[in-house]
Amino acid sequence: MDEEEEEITDIKLQIFHNNLRENIIFLLLLMLLYLGSYALILRFRRKDRDDLFSTDEDEVLVYRISSWLCTFSLAIAVGAALLLPVSIASNEVLLLYPSSYYVKWLNSSLIQGLWNHVFLFSNLSLFVFLPFAYLFTESTGFVGHKKGIIARAYETFTVFSLLATVVLGITYVLSAVMDPEKIGFLSLLNLGSVHLPFLYSCVSFLGVLLLLVCTPLGFVRLFGVVGQVLVKPHLLRDVNEESQVYYMEIASVKRKLANIQLMNISINGTNGGASGERPKTIGSSIRHTLTARNGQYNSYTNGGGGYYQHPSLEHLYQRKPIESYQMEQEKLNQRLRELETESCELEKLRKSSAFQRNFVYPLAMLLLLLFTGITVLLVVQNTLELLIGIKALPLSTRQFTLGITSLSKLGPFGAGLEVCLIFYLGATSAVGFYTMPFMRHVRPQKRKTSLAQLILNCALVLILSSALPLLSRIIGITNFDLLGDFGAIEWLGNFQIVLLYNLIFGTTTALCLANKFTAAVRRELCARLVENYVIFTNYMSFIN
Repeated sequence: MDEEEEEITDIKLQIFHNNLRENIIFLLLLMLLYLGSYALILRFRRKDRDDLFSTDEDEVLVYRISSWLCTFSLAIAVGAALLLPVSIASNEVLLLYPSSYYVKWLNSSLIQGLWNHVFLFSNLSLFVFLPFAYLFTESTGFVGHKKGIIARAYETFTVFSLLATVVLGITYVLSAVMDPEKIGFLSLLNLGSVHLPFLYSCVSFLGVLLLLVCTPLGFVRLFGVVGQVLVKPHLLRDVNEESQVYYMEIASVKRKLANIQLMNISINGTNGGASGERPKTIGSSIRHTLTARNGQYNSYTNGGGGYYQHPSLEHLYQRKPIESYQMEQEKLNQRLRELETESCELEKLRKSSAFQRNFVYPLAMLLLLLFTGITVLLVVQNTLELLIGIKALPLSTRQFTLGITSLSKLGPFGAGLEVCLIFYLGATSAVGFYTMPFMRHVRPQKRKTSLAQLILNCALVLILSSALPLLSRIIGITNFDLLGDFGAIEWLGNFQIVLLYNLIFGTTTALCLANKFTAAVRRELCARLVENYVIFTNYMSFIN
């Protein structure tokens, strides 16, 4: 009996230590992600807001609480994007070092708990924290009550409760329409197992649809982003000569601007002493100055336009309105800004090393082409396997044990390639999403983004990052099962949806890439055809 009690005690103690170790690891990961998210938000947050530097303590507290909730949600979004890469890498590490003392803490329970925690906090952030943060910043307190943080909190909870009731009612109606057999009167009160999973399923489906649109566009636009960041090789170009040309043109534009400014000073100086009224033309100011020196001129008004005439001085000036000089000055300022930008780019290109120009840029472009081509091939392979029946649907139906076997046919190399492809998908989806036309006013800008705009961006990033594991599993980037409640989303078991998604994704990606790399050739061919047509028509008209 004593041995059995000691064995039970040892088992309970081991379970306690495992749970404590897992919670400590989760807390450390959350702190690390929170610090990174805080640094990112600090980079984009606007600094000139009254609520940030306000003397009202309630306003400052509201702003801080909303910022904390926003930062926490962004940390969960980053964690959701890292779920699959971390899980795949953990599986391969356990296969490579099965008996190592330093990786014993890495087990299936830890990874499963990580997926469950991310799923839980994703729901809380999307449906509770971010809406509460936005409503809290917009609240002022009920009319007739004493102003303060408590009044604003009451208003926020009231509005949030009404909004939650409306959303849950809509969710109940949609679930009743889609599956009437599973919905009854008692299920109306069952939020945890019926309404919230269905609501998150709808949001995840929306996120997957957004990825379907923005990821193929991101494949194309990422080439342009890399071209702007990295220095291109200057083949068949004399950068020093181009830099000298820009330098001389900038000097010419500055000289013209200086002349216009001197003319404006002359206009203001000649007219400011007597009547305080500016002459309507530059010619009038010149005439006024010259004739004032001679002490002899006859003035008259030309049709009420305010032009002074002197026959002996007509050859010394050109009558020109001041507005035309102002327009010319604006054009010159705009041209000067363009020239300075292009000159800075040339200076960056001139000072770059040969290694950076001739090796880094081509390598980056080759990697982009390689990752894009592999992604398209994997989508085609996954589509064919789904049609034949070899590949199972991404809906998880079994309990996965970490460290049993590698899920890639190429072993650790294949697993590393899958991790790189998942990160590549995340980067392309972010680039494609934020370069869309309707995202122009939502896109965050450095030091210019308001708190409401940050909350909206955190919600969008959370939706996309939560859908990234689903996208990677649907298009066949990896065979790693979606753990926890991520793998229990019902529409993942629909064959028509999964197959149609693969077909659309592969087709749109191929079309976008073909349009990217053949657009210049097609434009040149069209230009040549038009040129030949014009020559032919001119020749026929000459013959006739």
